[in-house]
Amino acid sequence: MNIQELLVVGDSNLLVHQVQGEWATKYSKISPYLHHVQELRKRFTKIEFRHVPRIQNEFTDAMATLSSMIQHPDKNFIDPIPVKIHKQLAYCTHIEEETDGKPWFHDIKEYLAKGEYLEHANHT
Repeated sequence: MNIQELLVVGDSNLLVHQVQGEWATKYSKISPYLHHVQELRKRFTKIEFRHVPRIQNEFTDAMATLSSMIQHPDKNFIDPIPVKIHKQLAYCTHIEEETDGKPWFHDIKEYLAKGEYLEHANHT
């Protein structure tokens, strides 16, 4: 893709400092990962690693969740996920507890499977 400059945003302060060589690692399973990152760094003219707490970066957290759900036959390849940025704001509501004991997506899943609204569905 001929990318020359890269900004890497991570939610692990520990890993960001380890990759930058500022902190050492005592956990042996991390060493191959750090070595691989150091090799990849050589491909760019400029690379910056920045720590952003997960609570401040919901988009990255959502993308990580989506990527963990993708199954691809070639384990070294992931299909790109097209992301559009809209100028209009979107709103969502956080639901603390489901009153019927079913997950939040149950009704949506049922609608997609049956192609019709459930009896208790309304337009409010």
